[in-house]
Amino acid sequence: MPWIQIKLNATNANAEQIGDMLMEETGALSITFLDAHDTPVFEPLPGETRLWGDTDILALYDAEADTGFILEQIKLSNLLSEDFAYKVEQLEDKDWEREWMDNFHPMKFGERLWICPSWREVPEPDA
Repeated sequence: MPWIQIKLNATNANAEQIGDMLMEETGALSITFLDAHDTPVFEPLPGETRLWGDTDILALYDAEADTGFILEQIKLSNLLSEDFAYKVEQLEDKDWEREWMDNFHPMKFGERLWICPSWREVPEPDA
């Protein structure tokens, strides 16, 4: 089943509100917050949710979703400027349960310590 993904740029001040609005008012199936500039966020205080100054929001929808309606709801929410930038992409279905595994590779720490996912070959078996 294909999916529609809408990408928006927000700030740490409004990203959560936008995410909530997309879930509640437009029927987003999932919301993902990503760092727009590769800025580290260090350990938050208990109960605190810290986001990046510039946060990309990825909203995932069923392929049959009406993107015109979704974009209109975003405009009506007044959470973003009237001329906000967005990107709409169609994502083909994949084996999502295995897709994340492609991003994990063996990592070397020090001279002989390797952290290696169980599905990858160990680079130095004697380490």
